[in-house]
Amino acid sequence: MKAAIFDRYHGPIFVRDVSVPVLHDDSVLIAVKACGICRSDWHAWMGHDPDVPLPHVPGHELAGVIAKVGSAVSNWSIGNRVTVPFCCGCGSCVECRRGNSHICDSHTQPGFTHWGSFAEFVEIRHADINLVALPESIDFVAAASLGCRFITAFRGIVDQGKLAEGEWLAIHGCGGVGLSAVSIAKATGAKVIAIDIRADRLAMATRLGADACIEGAGDDVVRRVRAITGRGAEVSIDALGHHRTCWNSIECLAKRGRHVQIGLMLGDQSNPAIPMATVIAKELEIYGSHGMQPTQYRRIFQWMEQGLVNPRALVTDTVDLEAGTKLLMEFDRFPNAGMTVIEF
Repeated sequence: MKAAIFDRYHGPIFVRDVSVPVLHDDSVLIAVKACGICRSDWHAWMGHDPDVPLPHVPGHELAGVIAKVGSAVSNWSIGNRVTVPFCCGCGSCVECRRGNSHICDSHTQPGFTHWGSFAEFVEIRHADINLVALPESIDFVAAASLGCRFITAFRGIVDQGKLAEGEWLAIHGCGGVGLSAVSIAKATGAKVIAIDIRADRLAMATRLGADACIEGAGDDVVRRVRAITGRGAEVSIDALGHHRTCWNSIECLAKRGRHVQIGLMLGDQSNPAIPMATVIAKELEIYGSHGMQPTQYRRIFQWMEQGLVNPRALVTDTVDLEAGTKLLMEFDRFPNAGMTVIEF
């Protein structure tokens, strides 16, 4: 099969012929039809994630068709159209038994713990509990755009942040997660402030329904959020994963507000300082959000079918594997305005 593979962190990535993964009994082999390009893939290539072995194939935002089924798989058949959360559960640990397979104690992640979906085929472990059947109404590019970004934003805002109609949401960073958050927040009836350093991303946030935009390169982001909202945002998310955006997200909250950390804090942005005096004085709540359980996809599918959200609208480019591989190596410069998806 053709796959994009690198032999050392931050080294060249080549598209070349490699062996098709050998299935475990509990696995399926998926013929990849579409795969998103995510900043998390860039972190893996940079060596920021200790789980990533070498040589390695990145990619975790995938959709496709089952091509082969392991002997212990009972719920899936060859030809099924599927997608999968980026963090897969084992089915037997404490968290999986509690319904939290997205934070499994023995998780597997395509593109991180094993070879991913920048390839014609990808293996998914513990398939019976991790795969998600795709409705015929959802095409593969749209399914890949759910990837890690839309589902993470959905759970971060709806379940963790508990955003309610009429509340203000501040979004710090308008990449794929942030733009997904705009769309989801507007579907809940909330008011949105989009914050980014790039005009094209703020323009897209406006098209998706953002009520206000802030160019975030200056030092006055917190003051401007408070000025727009009157008292601060009820919910704020750091969708980038940077010391400054994390700090601003907490500081811009109204009393009793909720901060949700979605952007990964890796590399030189690990271990941010937190304004704990503000957390105490305002009785703030701080949440993390790490993907979503496969059992919860049905809610997003319902919203899509009802026309409340359209993740496909976040896709600004589709490319082939060679172009997508080149783009991944440029992700430190945030080259795209929305999401880019590789089509096979």
